[in-house]
Amino acid sequence: MDENKERSLVAKVMDGLVSGIVEQKYGAILPPQDILSKEFDVSRTVMREALSMLLARHMLDVRPKTGTRIRPMSDWRLIDEDVVSWRFRAKPDQTFLRDVIEFRMLIEPRAAALAAARAMPDEVAGIRDAFDALARLTVGEPEYQAADEALHTRIVAASGNQFFRQMTAIVRGALVTVNPIVDGIEAVREATLAAQRKVVEAIEAKDASGAERATRALIDLAAEEVGRAFSLERSGENPPVVGEAAGI
Repeated sequence: MDENKERSLVAKVMDGLVSGIVEQKYGAILPPQDILSKEFDVSRTVMREALSMLLARHMLDVRPKTGTRIRPMSDWRLIDEDVVSWRFRAKPDQTFLRDVIEFRMLIEPRAAALAAARAMPDEVAGIRDAFDALARLTVGEPEYQAADEALHTRIVAASGNQFFRQMTAIVRGALVTVNPIVDGIEAVREATLAAQRKVVEAIEAKDASGAERATRALIDLAAEEVGRAFSLERSGENPPVVGEAAGI
C-alpha cells in the first residue's frame, strides 16, 4: 500500500475509533483487533498502527488478559491538538466546563497582557479585524464562531510566547464548548462583546494591565453564565428566554 494512502487510512480509523469512544459505543474495553479490523474494513497492520497512536496519546491502556482498556478522558494528552479536538467532541459535564474556564483564566489574561506589550502592528491590526468582523455578526451566522475563535487565538498568538501559542487549539476548543451556553442570551452576548472591545482597545493602547483585567472580566462573564446554566439544569428550571440575563 502507498505510504501516504496508509497514513490517511490510519488517520481515518483513528477518527472513527475516537467517535466510537466518545459516543460510548464500546463501553470500557475495546473489541479485539481482528474484530475492529473487520468493522473498519482495514488490515490488522492499519488497525494496530491506529491503536498505537491512541496509546501514545494516553487514550488507551493495554493490560494482560483484560484487552485494550479505554482510559478516562482526564488522562488524555490534551496538549496534542488531535486529542484536544477529540476531547471537545464529548458532551461537556460540569467538571469539564470548570476546567475549561480555569484553563482560560490561566492562559488568556496573561497572553493579552503580553500581546499589549509585544504585539507587532500587523498582529494588532489582525486582532482589530477579527473583533470588527465579530461585532458585525450575530449568533448563529456561519462566520460567527470562526470570527470569535480568530479574535481569541490571535490574541494568544500575539503574546509572542511559544508555549502559549501551543495552547491555541485548547482555547479554540474551549470557545466551541462554552459559547453555545453563553451566547444564547442576547444581553449576555452584548456584555461579552463590550468586554471583548475593552480587551482589544487595551491591546491597541499597549496597556498590559488593562488588557489583563479586561480579559479576566470577559472570562468571569462566561464562568457566571456557565455556572448559572448548570444550576438551572440541576433544579429542573427552564433556561431564560432570549433577552433575559440574570445577574448581569
